[in-house]
Parts: sequence; C-alpha cells; structure tokens
Amino acid sequence: MATCTTTPSSSLMITYAAASTVHAQALTPSVLSFKSNKPTFSITPLALKTSIDRKSGIKWANLCPQRDSKHHVVAAVAAEAEVAEATDENDGVAAEGGTATAIATAPPKPKKGKAALPLKRDRTRSKRFLEIQKLRETKKEYDLKTAISLLKEMSSTKFVETAEAHFRLNIDPKYNDQQLRATVNLPKGTGQKVKVAVLTQGSYGEKFDEAKNAGADIVGGEDLIEQIKGGFMDFDKLIASPDMMVKVAGLGKILGPRGLMPNPKAGTVTPNIPQAIEEFKKGKVEYRADKTGIVHIPFGKVDFLEDDLLVNLLAAVKSIETNKPKGAKGVYWKSAHICTSMGPSIKLNIREMLDYKPPSNV
Repeated sequence: MATCTTTPSSSLMITYAAASTVHAQALTPSVLSFKSNKPTFSITPLALKTSIDRKSGIKWANLCPQRDSKHHVVAAVAAEAEVAEATDENDGVAAEGGTATAIATAPPKPKKGKAALPLKRDRTRSKRFLEIQKLRETKKEYDLKTAISLLKEMSSTKFVETAEAHFRLNIDPKYNDQQLRATVNLPKGTGQKVKVAVLTQGSYGEKFDEAKNAGADIVGGEDLIEQIKGGFMDFDKLIASPDMMVKVAGLGKILGPRGLMPNPKAGTVTPNIPQAIEEFKKGKVEYRADKTGIVHIPFGKVDFLEDDLLVNLLAAVKSIETNKPKGAKGVYWKSAHICTSMGPSIKLNIREMLDYKPPSNV
C-alpha cells in the first residue's frame, strides 16, 4: 500500500509497502493514502513518468516533481476531517503511552525507622498531653526536688507510668574510647518484676539447683539455646556462665537487637550466677549511650515516694559520672531531662543535679 508522509520541508513522499518500485497499474485511488502528524501541510504536484524495461519488457513508473504538462499529474488533497482524525489518533496513542509510562513507574520504597516518623511540625498531641504540658515551663531548668514533684503531678494515665531519665552527654560512641555501657543498682528497685533466664552447663546439676534457689525463672543449657533459636523469648534478662559463651555466640543475631545478649560489662556473664540473679531481681539496670550520645534510664514508677525516686535518680547520675569514658573531652553533661512514659519532659539544672546532697534521713 502506498503511503504519503510529510517532511520538514513540506514536500510529499509516497512509499509503496510491497517494493521500492511502484507500477503504474497499482497506482489507484484505493491504494493511495495520505497521513500527516501535523494539522496542516502542503502538497507539491507530482508527475507520473512511465518507462519500459527493454530486457524484461516490464512497465514501471517514477514519481517526480511536475515539469511538463504532458506528464500525468498526481495530486492529493487531504481533507480537514482526515487531518483531525489523524491528529486525534496520535494524541490517543500518546495518551496511552503516557498512561503506560505512569503505570510502569515503580512506586517509592516505604520509609523505615526514624525516616517513617512524621515531621515535628506535623505531629499532633492528645488533649491530655496538652493539658499536663501547661504545668511546666518549657525552657525553665528545675531543681531535683521540684522536678520530681512535678513529675508525679503530671501522671494522669490509667496505668502506673515509668519514671525515665534522659541524659545527653558530650561523647561520640562511634569511637571506642567514647562508648558508655554499664549497670547501676537502684537502691529502691525498678518497680517491675524481672523474669531471669540462666544458661549454664547441663553436666553440673548443682549449678541448676543454685540458679533455681537464687530465684531464676528459667534454667537450661543446650536445650534452652535451641528453644531461643526457635523463637522463645519469654524472659527479661539472660545470664550465662563463662563456659557457655562459646555456644551462646551463635545467638548474637537473635539476642543482640533485643538487648538480651549476655555481656561481661552488663554483668550478665559471670561465674557467680546467684549473686547476678539477686541483683537483677532487686533493681539492677543496664544502660548504654545510643548513637547520638544520649543515655536513657528508667529509675522507678510514678507511684514511688518522692524520696525513693530521688535516691534512684541520684544513683543513676553517680553511675554515669563514675563510668565516664576516657575519650570524653570538654563539658561531659550537656542536658538532663526526666519524664513519665506518656508525659512531657522536665529539664533539670545540671549544676544543681551534680552538686545535690540528699538529706541525712533519705
């Protein structure tokens, strides 16, 4: 089939689908069609020149610009309707291509972790939070006694909230000499029931009995390791004897992200298992500095007496001061806040906190 197309120079080109040579007999109105990608175009009259091949005797025709009136003239006139129809078809194809492109575009990957949290300006607070937030001044630094009294006053939930302390330190934990990880014995306890699991060698029956008598909730050896690999996590602390660490090392990927991996610095790898159980049951708390150099420590429940909360808080401050990393330089304490689990933070006066001396009766 012969097709007419336009070029940038507005000339008319006719091509034949079957071959490059167009026979005169085949040039009929039914086989000629003219299409354009532009709304309007001009057509230059073409002359049909016939010739005979002397060897084969076949007649063939050439199309060339009209020069002589003796030649047969082929003139094509495109109607406005055909031009509009061709334009609509091209627009439809383009629209379909755009839709396909939009569909083919891969959706953005979902954000994870902190990136998935809403921006601070987009967060909304509950009416309860906004009401108790009015009880304290945002930029004011409170002394310990006032801060703890305000902390108890802010508790307005249906459950007993945990009292938390958050200390921002001038350290960069990506350096080994500026990492902070230690434990603190809270004199008044945490107010929580701690479920302790113990890993020890199964060949020593007396070790199992010692752990059970000391208050361990779960005691096991290789059998407990297999249960943990299977997903068993019904404990808050995992204490292991040193001779079990070779076998416990394979649990790092499971226990590490949950903060349950036994570690000598945390006091969870020790030959004296009964003592470790007793300390964690009474209120021994493990803490560490996160990637930004902030330490988070729970120091009791809001239903504790104010003096009990004060004693626990001072014990935590003293422990962080005592375990100051060797690589820490300059001002060690940058900020200190306390809060309840569901309440706003209360800023502490750092100098008063470090110099505070509790009364003799506390």
